[in-house]
Amino acid sequence: MSLRLTNTLTRRTETFTPAKEGQVSIYCCGVTVYDLCHLGHARSYIVWDVLRRYLIWRGYTVTFVQNFTDIDDKILNRAAEENCSMEDISERNIEAFHQDMDALGILRPDRMPRATKCLDGIRTLIGELEASGAAYSIDGDVYFAVMKHEGYGKLSGRDLKEQQQNADGRVADAEEARKQHPFDFALWKGAKAGEPSFPSPWGTGRPGWHIECSAMVREELGETIDIHLGGADLIFPHHENEIAQSEAATGRELARYWLHNGMVNVGGQKMSKSLGNFTTIRALLEDGISPMTLRLFVLQAHYRKPLDFTADALDAAATGWKGLNGALSLGTTHAEALCWPAFKPLLKGVIQSSQPSDQEQWSEVRHRFIDAMDDDLNTSSALAVLFDLARPLRALANRLEREDKAALEESEELNLSSRWQLLVELAGVLGLQAEESKQPATGNSTDENSIQAAIAARKEAKATRDFAKADRIRDDLRAQGIELIDKPGGLTDWIRN
Repeated sequence: MSLRLTNTLTRRTETFTPAKEGQVSIYCCGVTVYDLCHLGHARSYIVWDVLRRYLIWRGYTVTFVQNFTDIDDKILNRAAEENCSMEDISERNIEAFHQDMDALGILRPDRMPRATKCLDGIRTLIGELEASGAAYSIDGDVYFAVMKHEGYGKLSGRDLKEQQQNADGRVADAEEARKQHPFDFALWKGAKAGEPSFPSPWGTGRPGWHIECSAMVREELGETIDIHLGGADLIFPHHENEIAQSEAATGRELARYWLHNGMVNVGGQKMSKSLGNFTTIRALLEDGISPMTLRLFVLQAHYRKPLDFTADALDAAATGWKGLNGALSLGTTHAEALCWPAFKPLLKGVIQSSQPSDQEQWSEVRHRFIDAMDDDLNTSSALAVLFDLARPLRALANRLEREDKAALEESEELNLSSRWQLLVELAGVLGLQAEESKQPATGNSTDENSIQAAIAARKEAKATRDFAKADRIRDDLRAQGIELIDKPGGLTDWIRN
């Protein structure tokens, strides 16, 4: 069976076929960098990481682009609260984003453009829309004329005429009164006093949110891409507006497949910062929840369905991961930590390439996994395959923990080495990797005074905008097993890994 994905645009589950054979172009809507990421972000980026990993595992060459929105009202408001610059807020939260995503085992995108670095492309695109009549300017503001785009509403299923009828009688605000249609949206916003602004043919100002992604897609991947990703909350208005402005400018389809993940719910409500019911990734990890437990928790539900965040569900994921982690760790932990010579031949057989007989033996299991993933990324069924593979391996790990040496001879008869190798391979497709128990710091570890000195030097480098030096300091500490945790207010904590 070929990979089938549910396309929001057509409302059908379709066989995936890239425009260029063997190559896949993907754009994923990134975060607005005004605060730490929460579990809703983790859900989105974990499932799209799995899509990317699976495509690569199936032999595709994947170009994965994910943006940063680094100019926005929320960023400006946070900068005003903390009496610092927009750039300070953005840089701090971009670094925190990378730390959180790295901790969750999410592959870094091939390219991560920023809105403020794509201003030429944004201005060019707005100019094209205005020249074609799809946009109009009023006193330094530029708006997209939704009625000029025949297909507006095709992604979300909204009918403009029906919406306008529903809005009849409503008192329009000052901005709406200036528009040709109440649903026209801003491409460029004229400068406001005290806010950062950039030059443009329409006067100083800054871009609207939607035009940023359209310009970055075109600049990084071209006019038409294979897959556009995002959360279901972005379908309208963000993705609807992206489609309208991009296709009005180019006359070509923006994306062939639109995929959207479901929301994380808390108490029946969508997790969001605006509702105040969110839990940050950083807080969960600091509370002792392992990164792989979070991955497993997310992947137990289908990506398009809501995910209910409860303590019981998280505990169940932790229990499931404990067993799976025991099986994944078996090929290394017991051989090296217990140093049993009888286990060395088993390890040697595990890390070598599979022989044809092994491939034949496990082809049925491999195909069960592929069938699950081909079925619109059914990670729940794919996990069931992993747990079936892991069961005898976990049983062996339990016996080894009890120092039952007879288990080693039995493991060779059961051909557990190739079973373990297949488990590691398929778990890797889902981004699940064995986690080792954290060891206490030794006398040779970096001392606390040195760590604090490095943190101070890094803070000074960031203050002088020498971000390359700040990154080097962070990377040097990470190489020594020290992970930095940036917190609001310019504070930095650290932990030993």
